[in-house]
Amino acid sequence: DFTLKNITHHFRYYNSALRAAVLIQRWYRQYVARTEMRRRYTWHIFQSIEYSGEQAQIKLYNFLGYLMDNFTPSSNERNLISHIFRENEVCRDTEWERYFCYKNIEVPEIYSGPHLTFPLTVEQAVGLVEAFRNKKQLHSRYLLQLLLETWKQLRVLPNINRISTCQSKEITICGDLHGQLEDLLLIFYKNGMPSLEKPYVFNGDFVDRGKDSIEILIILFAFLLVYPSDVHLNRGNHEDHMVNLRYGFTKEVLSKYKMHGKRILRLLQKIFSWLPLATVIDQRVLVLHGGISDVTDLSLLTRLDRHNYVSALRPPKRRKESSAGTSIDSDMDEDIWSNRKTFQRRPSLMFPRPLGDRCSFHNRSLQDFSDRIKLTVAEDLDGGKQTIDYFETSEKETSPSASSESPSSALQLIQQFLPALQILDLLWSDPMAQDGCTPNEVRGGGCYWGPDVTEDFLNRHNLQLIIRSHECKQEGYEFCHNRKVLTLFSASNYYDVGSNRGAYVKLGPDLVPYMVQYQANSMTRELSVRQRYIGRTERSALKVLREQLFAHKSDLISAFKKYDSDNTGFVSLNDWASTLESVMRLGLPWRMLRTQLATTKSSDGTINYHEWFSELAIKGANTDVIFSGLLETLYRHRSTLETIFRIVDTDNSGFITMEDFRQTWKLLSVYLKMEFTDEAISDLAVAIDSNQDGSIDIDEFMEAFRLTDKKSRLERGRSMFMGTATDLTKLDTDPNV
Repeated sequence: DFTLKNITHHFRYYNSALRAAVLIQRWYRQYVARTEMRRRYTWHIFQSIEYSGEQAQIKLYNFLGYLMDNFTPSSNERNLISHIFRENEVCRDTEWERYFCYKNIEVPEIYSGPHLTFPLTVEQAVGLVEAFRNKKQLHSRYLLQLLLETWKQLRVLPNINRISTCQSKEITICGDLHGQLEDLLLIFYKNGMPSLEKPYVFNGDFVDRGKDSIEILIILFAFLLVYPSDVHLNRGNHEDHMVNLRYGFTKEVLSKYKMHGKRILRLLQKIFSWLPLATVIDQRVLVLHGGISDVTDLSLLTRLDRHNYVSALRPPKRRKESSAGTSIDSDMDEDIWSNRKTFQRRPSLMFPRPLGDRCSFHNRSLQDFSDRIKLTVAEDLDGGKQTIDYFETSEKETSPSASSESPSSALQLIQQFLPALQILDLLWSDPMAQDGCTPNEVRGGGCYWGPDVTEDFLNRHNLQLIIRSHECKQEGYEFCHNRKVLTLFSASNYYDVGSNRGAYVKLGPDLVPYMVQYQANSMTRELSVRQRYIGRTERSALKVLREQLFAHKSDLISAFKKYDSDNTGFVSLNDWASTLESVMRLGLPWRMLRTQLATTKSSDGTINYHEWFSELAIKGANTDVIFSGLLETLYRHRSTLETIFRIVDTDNSGFITMEDFRQTWKLLSVYLKMEFTDEAISDLAVAIDSNQDGSIDIDEFMEAFRLTDKKSRLERGRSMFMGTATDLTKLDTDPNV
């Protein structure tokens, strides 16, 4: 009897313990699943908004290029933006060197930063690293001299560097740094500084977004001059003056070098255009910034004149004879797009051509073009629809001779355009899991390429591995395409503190990648995985998401009213979630996010959407006098407006006149297909010009409009997450994002 009771007791105890274990296991699995979902939507929010900003920048550049092609040279609008399209000026190198001369710049005795003598020594290069670690700044005289020496050195390098490992050497490859000096210093601390025994390849995107871009360039250029055979720099898509206007590098240089910043930026344009495009290691490993496409040809890339492509977003002008027998410039793409089949992969954002002969646009004003621009540059990306069709139709109407062009002439034009296409793909493309090659409509430039394209490319060029960067990865690196493509990203904490690790790779003679991961910020190294992804990063991502929701307030309210036929101001949770997805198109678990996004909820579970939007507000003096539609538009397209301001500010003073302010808004109104009355623009100008001096301070203007809820690290230094010009409703849910 005792034995039976004992067995029964133990059985009950065991049964209870088993049930408890099952419950704990079930709870833990649910916890892991929820954690993974939160991690994924956090990452998805950041990446979607980053890519939409890049797409917006390309659309804006094409829009401005369209205006340049179609406006009479004497028009006010053209004069505002013409200076950014002068990158193809014909000028001898000796003349440029005189323009960039540093010898008349005096270094004051009170200067306490590093001093340079040329040729540079190893000690001076190391001294620059230590000086920047201690927050010193290099004097503009030394900077111009360093940049001139770098320009001379880059001009003797090939388009594709070919380097070798040996038994005593490992080659270290670094990905995007994006102005984050802390990451570069940590790499040097862990791996050692560049030397004869420690060669490096830096794979582009040295600048933008971070606050120390110019310091990173100085360090890399210094080591390039000291070790020209052991330090190799590839060009990235951010080594482009038009991209720099939006993402902070232009502003950084002008703020740090107020007197000579304009010359420094102009020289950097030259340097960026001379950066090599790729590096091949031991004839087997290709290192490039973005990627490849189904037409990428290394033999073609080795032959082109890379310095002509000052901006990868716009092909260089070619010389042709006019009817008067004089040589004139014309955009390479103006005669090409009629061959539709050849370029059917190319998205509509790339290089739209003008409508008809330029002389037919004599004395046209900006407003005259609003309808045509609406059909071309500002056309939405809808199901891969190309604007090429429209351009072809318009060209047939305006240029009867276009249809009579001989096949040999068309082939010649295509051959002239292919280099620009190849460089664009090289700098902007991303890999995808599916086979094929499709337009990269998320970024707006380059392509998505699949495993079959990788396999064919490697076989044609007798390669075994592609190492590329261009995409932030949570672990700092990621293999794809059967481990034949490695994505490498070296900027840790890219989206926010704790959002991702950085990584670099070491290659020895066996060419087997050895990955090294790190976290540059000491605070993040102490965070657990749960804290890193679910705490800080999630909160920052949700703040970014709230900004985007505010920026689409009008669209969302209109959509809510379809469910709220009685105009009560309330919608159900299901309708709320459905509306957000239909407008934002982000593929997020909106019901799950309700508690973080909408605190206003009635007893019956419905959501008061008017109160929800009232929780978000714009802070800043005198904003009450601006009507709500203009205020929302201003915030929604904040980064695009700031970019236009920077372009209009030709003397880089940080101020623009009231008339230029009005012209800027006219440009923006045509670009956005929206009407802004002169009265509304004047009210906005009066509200911003608080000291009534007749000019607008760009920084104060942009600072005056922000969400009261926005206090994250993103707000303090990462402009890519501020309002973007591309409507997020145009971003289809895409597994590749």
